[in-house]
Amino acid sequence: MSEADGLRQRRPLRPQVVTDDGQVPEAKDGSSFSGRVFRVTFLMLAVSLTVPLLGALLLLDSPIDPQPLSFKEPPLLLGVLQPNMKLRQAERLFENQLIGPESIANIGDVMFTGTADGRIVKLENGEVETIARFGSGPCKTRDDEPACGRPLGIRAGPNGTLFVADAYKGLFEVNPWKREVKLLLSSETPIEGRKMSFVNDLTVTQDGRKIYFTDSSSKWQRRDYLLLVMEGTDDGRLLEYDTKTQEVKVLLDQLRFPNGVQLSPAEDFVLVAETTMARIRRFYVSGLMKGGADLFVENLPGFPDNIRPSSSGGYWVGMGTIRSNPGFSMLDFLSERPYIKRMIFKVSMKTTIPKNKMKMHLITIFF
Repeated sequence: MSEADGLRQRRPLRPQVVTDDGQVPEAKDGSSFSGRVFRVTFLMLAVSLTVPLLGALLLLDSPIDPQPLSFKEPPLLLGVLQPNMKLRQAERLFENQLIGPESIANIGDVMFTGTADGRIVKLENGEVETIARFGSGPCKTRDDEPACGRPLGIRAGPNGTLFVADAYKGLFEVNPWKREVKLLLSSETPIEGRKMSFVNDLTVTQDGRKIYFTDSSSKWQRRDYLLLVMEGTDDGRLLEYDTKTQEVKVLLDQLRFPNGVQLSPAEDFVLVAETTMARIRRFYVSGLMKGGADLFVENLPGFPDNIRPSSSGGYWVGMGTIRSNPGFSMLDFLSERPYIKRMIFKVSMKTTIPKNKMKMHLITIFF
């Protein structure tokens, strides 16, 4: 064999890494074992979560029976609808002294409001004073509301008294100076064969004769308002109460969460916010159009709550949440997908979260 042939047949030696031979197989086996344990644990966890979830979706009843609702594309939040920071510049009054104040009324320089713990309070000279309660008992959670009461709409009458709508108790007249309370209409009184489960807002004529008010639902109470919104129940009503004859009339029916109401300055029509549908309806109470109804405004940029007159001749409308455009509106998305709503509430009912905390959790998700 020549020297050249020997060079061609000789194989180059590969570099070798010198390690502790006793540790390499052990590390490899340990890593493999840990990986198997992780995969098995993850699989068991996934099965333990998936099986109850599927069982809940298939076997449990949903607390709501939502129907598909159709919305127009929300208006673009541009121009006069451009979001701004002006409310952050507002002066905060009685901060940390009130629990869930809802509507506000004033008699002169004195303000009045109803709070989440069932009180009607007077706000004067920087002090908060309780002047009335419609219920009793502890008022700490939403489950206490039926017994405690929940004052919502409040208006000043012509004789220095207050007219108040309590979600659970009905309509009241309160003399704030004498601390006198008079029940005008109990929520236990059936109106045309249906109970009032969610008395909401009210507006009063200048002479105090007529009270126009909303009953948001015959099925759901105020503490269940999330279920009312998500189900899209159309059992809300606009009603009229005559303080002289004590007669009650149903003016509008089959409303989806009727909420705030406002009588026009000329007292010829009443506006009612239909929260679930993001619109405001109008009902004529006098004049040539008396008894008729139409849409005052629809496709609002948010879901309306209270309505109050403005000094410019228009109306202030509070909105609980906006319908983002550009952006994403969860309620608009879910409105045409009732099956998703059913699944969400089936799962939520399956959890062990207390009822009041579960609702707050869902509110965080959707609103």
